[in-house]
Amino acid sequence: MLARLLFLLSLLIAFTAQARIIRIEITSVQSPTFEGKAFGRVGTYEKLRGKAYGELDPNSPQNALITDIILAPRNAKGMVEYVIDIYILKPIDLSRGNHKLFLEINNRGGKLFGGFNKSSNGNDPTTAAQAGDGFLMNMGYTLAWNGWDCSAPPTNNNLTISVPIAHNADGSSITGPSYEYISFDNATSLTYALAYPVATLEKAKATLTVRDHLGDPLTVIPADGWEYASDKTIRLLPAGTPFRQSAIYEFNYTAKDPVVAGIGFAATRDFVSFLRYATADDFGNLNPLANDIQYTFSYSLSQPARYVNDFQTLGFNADEQNRRVLDGIENWLGGASGIALNYRFAQPSRTERNRQNHLYPEGIFPFAYPVLTDPLTGKTAGRLARCTASNTCPKVFEINSANEYWVKAASLLHTDSRGNDLPAPANVRFYLVSGAQHGTGNETSRGTCQQFQNPTNGEPTLRALFMALDAWVTKGVAPPASKIPKKSDGTAVVAIPQPGSQTGLVPQAALGWPTIPGVTYTGLITTRYLLDFGPSFNQGIVSTFPTTVSGRPSYASFVSKVDQDGNEVAGIRLPPVAVPIATTTGWALRRTEYGENDGCEGAGQNIPFKATKAERLAANDPRLSVQERYRTHEGYVEAVRQSVRKLIEQRFLLAEDAEMYIKAAQESKL
Repeated sequence: MLARLLFLLSLLIAFTAQARIIRIEITSVQSPTFEGKAFGRVGTYEKLRGKAYGELDPNSPQNALITDIILAPRNAKGMVEYVIDIYILKPIDLSRGNHKLFLEINNRGGKLFGGFNKSSNGNDPTTAAQAGDGFLMNMGYTLAWNGWDCSAPPTNNNLTISVPIAHNADGSSITGPSYEYISFDNATSLTYALAYPVATLEKAKATLTVRDHLGDPLTVIPADGWEYASDKTIRLLPAGTPFRQSAIYEFNYTAKDPVVAGIGFAATRDFVSFLRYATADDFGNLNPLANDIQYTFSYSLSQPARYVNDFQTLGFNADEQNRRVLDGIENWLGGASGIALNYRFAQPSRTERNRQNHLYPEGIFPFAYPVLTDPLTGKTAGRLARCTASNTCPKVFEINSANEYWVKAASLLHTDSRGNDLPAPANVRFYLVSGAQHGTGNETSRGTCQQFQNPTNGEPTLRALFMALDAWVTKGVAPPASKIPKKSDGTAVVAIPQPGSQTGLVPQAALGWPTIPGVTYTGLITTRYLLDFGPSFNQGIVSTFPTTVSGRPSYASFVSKVDQDGNEVAGIRLPPVAVPIATTTGWALRRTEYGENDGCEGAGQNIPFKATKAERLAANDPRLSVQERYRTHEGYVEAVRQSVRKLIEQRFLLAEDAEMYIKAAQESKL
């Protein structure tokens, strides 16, 4: 009997030491929400807002890889605490829902699921209009969000997380190198806020440099040319001097008081695990989804897609009882990158593109899912390594626009470090949305770029692929095969690294890019170089920041070849690409006043065809005119109709979304 009691006691002790949500606090309920709108057979929804309180055992193997958690303050139980904002939209009658969780990993605190519901629904969707067409609610999904990003501003209904500051064992402040990439596309900014307070106000222990273009040499700004406005703010001198418009400033300094940012991974793990598996918290508060959730899915766009990449790599898809957290993952616009979250002095809001936020720890091996040995570092790793060991791997769709291939080296998702094609793992598929920029651009605006932006909208494909992902997870229905550029089928064009430059080039002839009057082509592409962040980098602690990529080896990456119009041949070709009236690209260049011919970050281009043959010849445009292509208006409409029919058959477009393309073609003046 005593032995049995001791065994049960040991189980209780083991349970209480596990990382988990210990308390959930619902601070507001709106029932019903969306002004009482009913969603088909599911009925009305309610909105729950609140906070969740978590505890982590810093000595647990699942948590020990969180940078600096061992240096975080602990409570009386020896646990490290955190607090997250939570937000849930659920059927009032859960029995009428589909018992599936749609977790959106928020972007810098904001909700971006509107594309699924054809709504710009804001950060606190409340009205019937903000429910859009109710795509997710009509099917009965419960939607949830949680804070994870320590840099998310606590404004505008953003979801935030509170994590502790790490200290040395004696309680003193931790100090170390930090770095700021600074660029304002205006001529009025007078100050710049640092991510962390400085350890000392001695200007001799910091360096501020400037250059006008990415390829220019660095110019050091002397100590009498800048000053600290506070321990977290710098400004130029004399007072009132603005930062030069679109110039690139870089600030290296010694920071203090790093937050334990990597807790953000554990927060999502434990929140989803609680919703899926728990009945109540430690204080008797009921799980609002208790005994309901049978399948879990995540959706993420851009920054949080990179977060989900690292979430998998670091093994957070297994909770501390070794149960799968997410069954299906749909990543959109994440590229092959991770996120600089699990590092000392983390800045997860940063993202590197061909003229943006260089020299942060984002493009770090492993890039691909299979376990590979990196010839540049000798390391062996892969996104699937930890989940394979714990048998908790999810089904994954990695979906990217052309922009991610040009400015975030997305091809490294499905190649080895030398750019050789890899077979898709059994649980992962890869898709390129051909000719699209990072999100949907405004075709009437140039922004800082030379050409009008690219309006190709990938959201209809996201809806169709999410249905395919659900069927794969819940019914075992095989998804559409990967659609990406490949070396093996001749659709890939390999980029050439440029010695001493932070970017590479895609040769025009190899790409097949036509010479279009008034359009500059340089072949500029982001190249992932092997960057050395110091001897402690394996533990996620940046001990130094590289100041240049000069002489460093690079990882091979590629983009899709283009046809005679400049439109991509690989990937999912939506009607704007398959039945074009313009050349649409995933890359763009900056115009004169904003750093001419440097990369225009996430933007693409929309370069319309001439209307008639006469106009084309007069402009010396090599691309056929609209009239030469389609002859009549009905000819154009029919071509669009055939295109969407094919996409439906391939499961890249839902029948309910096809009509929008046909209607737009019919209403066009072509």
